[in-house]
Amino acid sequence: MKITHYLYNTFLIETSNLKIAIDPGALFLYYFRLTTLIPESEWHNITHIFVTHGDPDHYWHTDRVAEASGAAIICNETMLRDVSGSKVMLAPRGKGLTFTTAMNNVHTIAVNETLELDGLVIRGIKATHGSLVLKIGPFSRTFTPGANERIGWGAIGFDIDIDGKRIVNLGDTLLHANEWSVIRKPDILMIPIGGRTAHNTMHEDDALEAVRIMQPTKVIPCHYNCPGFFTKKYNPANDAYFRKEAEKLGAECVILSNAESIAI
Repeated sequence: MKITHYLYNTFLIETSNLKIAIDPGALFLYYFRLTTLIPESEWHNITHIFVTHGDPDHYWHTDRVAEASGAAIICNETMLRDVSGSKVMLAPRGKGLTFTTAMNNVHTIAVNETLELDGLVIRGIKATHGSLVLKIGPFSRTFTPGANERIGWGAIGFDIDIDGKRIVNLGDTLLHANEWSVIRKPDILMIPIGGRTAHNTMHEDDALEAVRIMQPTKVIPCHYNCPGFFTKKYNPANDAYFRKEAEKLGAECVILSNAESIAI
C-alpha cells in the first residue's frame, strides 16, 4: 500500500486495485489561486473519494475528480439535500450553503455509523471544525462554524479498513478525547496539528493527546505549514517537536512534504 500526501489534508491511498483520494481540494488562496492539490494526471483512475467537509482546501475539485474518474464519493450525510425531489450536494465552488451540484455514486455516512463499500469498511468519526481567523495585512475576520455557515460544513472523520490495514483520517477538527477513546491502535493516523494560530484544528499538544488515546502504529501530521495567501506557512506548527513527543508515546511519526509517499 502506498500513501502520498499533497499538503493540507489531501492524500492518495493506493493498493493493487484501489486508489482512494481524501479531500481533493485546492491550494487555499495562495496568491489568490485555487489550483488543484492532487495533480490532474492522477484523477482518471481514482476509485473512491472521501470528503471530510466542504471548505475549499478540502472540497473544491471533488466534482471534477468524480467526473474524470467515475469514483464513488463518501461523505457526511449533511453534504446532501433533497431539492425538488433530487439529491444534490453542496456546491464545491458555490457561495454559502448552496446545494446545487448533482453527483452520481454518492454514499453518505454519519458519525458512529458503519458503511461497507467495495471491500472497504468505513466508520464515521466525530469531528468539529474550529473557528478560523483569516488575516490579510492589518485586516482580520473570524469565521465560526454554525447552522447557517459554510465553514466546516459536513465535518466528519473516517476510520477505514482497507487491505487488512486501518487508516484513520480526522479532517479538520478540534480534540474529542472521549469520543475517540474507542479508536484503538490504527495502523495509520492522519492528524491535523496546525491550529495554534488559526484555531481551526488541533495544535501540536492536542494532537499528541489524540495520539496518546488512539496509540497508532504510525502517525502522519498534516494541515500545517501550508501555502495560503502570501505565505508558505499558513497554519504554522513545529513538526519536529510533534515527532519527538509522538515517538515518546510509541508511535512512529512520518513527516511528508508535498507529493512525498510512504509504503506500508
